Amino acid sequence: MRMGRIVLFVRDMEKAAAFYGDVLGLEELSGPGKDWREFDAGGSNIALHSGGRDKAPPRMPKIVFVCDDVTAERETLNARGARFGKVKMAGDLHLCDGKDPEGHALQLSNRR
Repeated sequence: MRMGRIVLFVRDMEKAAAFYGDVLGLEELSGPGKDWREFDAGGSNIALHSGGRDKAPPRMPKIVFVCDDVTAERETLNARGARFGKVKMAGDLHLCDGKDPEGHALQLSNRR
């Protein structure tokens, strides 16, 4: 078994889709849709569902993106409009936390 997707319930589909597609640079798989958009996140997918449009989002899982150089990736993404905080280092492990426009927790990590 493997994780196929993470479904995130969003209030503003266009804003969330622009973040995952344009800011993070993920390939959209589903094509534009009113209630569902899905993005290839490299081994699993992130699906956006408009079912949470009128409700505060429930506590969501942290989505972790693996990269070789957390500091460089953070700089690139923040230049595109993302908001990732300081890089934390513990030996060879480098981590950086942020959030998407809907408040979902994101993390950049060099842990494979």
